[in-house]
Amino acid sequence: MELVLEQKDAADWVYRGEGAANLVLAYSGSSPTFIGKVMRIQKATRIGSDSVRSPTALTGQERLLWGDIEELIASPNKDIAGQLYVKYVMTPLLGSKYVDAGMRVLAPREFLEAIEKNIICQRPAWRIDAAKVDTLCDAVLLLSDHSLFHNGNLEGSPCVSVEIKPKCGFLPDSRFISEGTAIKKQITRFRLHQALKLHHGEISEISEYNPLDLFSGSKERIHKAIKDLFSTPQNNFRVFLNGALIFGGSGGGADNTNIPIAEAFEDELKSIFQGDDGLHTESLLQLVSEAVHKSGALERLLEVQKLDNVDVEGAIHAYYDIVNQQCMVCRQLGEEEASKKYTSLHSVPLDESLKIVKDYLIAATAKDCSLMVSFRPGEVGDSGSLNNNVYLESTNQNFEFKVYFIDLDLKPLTKMEEYYDLDKKIVSCYNRILEMDRVRDKTMS
Repeated sequence: MELVLEQKDAADWVYRGEGAANLVLAYSGSSPTFIGKVMRIQKATRIGSDSVRSPTALTGQERLLWGDIEELIASPNKDIAGQLYVKYVMTPLLGSKYVDAGMRVLAPREFLEAIEKNIICQRPAWRIDAAKVDTLCDAVLLLSDHSLFHNGNLEGSPCVSVEIKPKCGFLPDSRFISEGTAIKKQITRFRLHQALKLHHGEISEISEYNPLDLFSGSKERIHKAIKDLFSTPQNNFRVFLNGALIFGGSGGGADNTNIPIAEAFEDELKSIFQGDDGLHTESLLQLVSEAVHKSGALERLLEVQKLDNVDVEGAIHAYYDIVNQQCMVCRQLGEEEASKKYTSLHSVPLDESLKIVKDYLIAATAKDCSLMVSFRPGEVGDSGSLNNNVYLESTNQNFEFKVYFIDLDLKPLTKMEEYYDLDKKIVSCYNRILEMDRVRDKTMS
């Protein structure tokens, strides 16, 4: 029997957070059907949201792109397409033990309107200005709440969960990267993007976090990455206790971790960690590092990220061939410069162009997803499942853990131009900063 949400059910769903495309709500009621679940609701931009809706999930070119997955190209709407993308594309690549594709639940307009009204005071103002609940959708996506253990049963051991946005874990070496953007081969995309965000006032300080540390496979470097994320969480690091947010931002970035924030967080962790006060935070960061290293999940994620082996500077040329338009990049570069490097991309068969772009978009999902790592204390001496258990020597505690990837969104083909333009802005901003530093150093010497 198909589940249907009713208007009265809206009061039981509480705001958990949101990204660019979806809102996430957690269940706080008593229905066994929904205990231990979160709900993803699609958002609609406020300007023109009703007039630009497409009657089909995928465009003609996107159906060509994903043509080998019949279920996906037959999707009647974007919500279903997104779920099937996770099921048929991302799950086989990342592993079923790390991914939950979820299930769709019918949601009438009255329910969605009630949700919009209930959560508006909890959302960041800039998110409210940009988008609202898409009340024209007829369903929402129901997923397991990976910040909890065993279907949301909060009795017994407490559960602490950490959400990490790993970002891109490798430096590109594509031959299609131009001389003017070669800095991308030396500095991580995360670091480059931080400079642009600082320039635009989106962050107050550049993070020391280096994704290459997190993906290194070294316990010491992974631990450094976790500590750096804790120091400047922005929108890349959040912590939940029994499903409730206790650290990080709910709908966007978070302030840098100052002494009052650190002390309040330390106090929240008393129910989880034994040992002296003042050491609980370090215990958590060590625990996360151990679990990330032991799980091997990031090794799988890195493999998927590396499906992007031509960089956006190569993939954009394949995109223009797919949409059967004159390549704007080659046009801007001029015929002579373009022919030296990109003729080979424009001369490949269509199926090869499709593979280049498809791999790029899959990699984009992997670069933009989140990792949920959840823990609950076990009995002393209880090894639990050896594969999913970490012993914390500093507190003499065993912890059971689980790891899941979330936010595995299907990226629309139309974002290719946006990705290319953003890449140019990021590199241009960083190069300007380097040039200003060189001029200043020269002036001072």
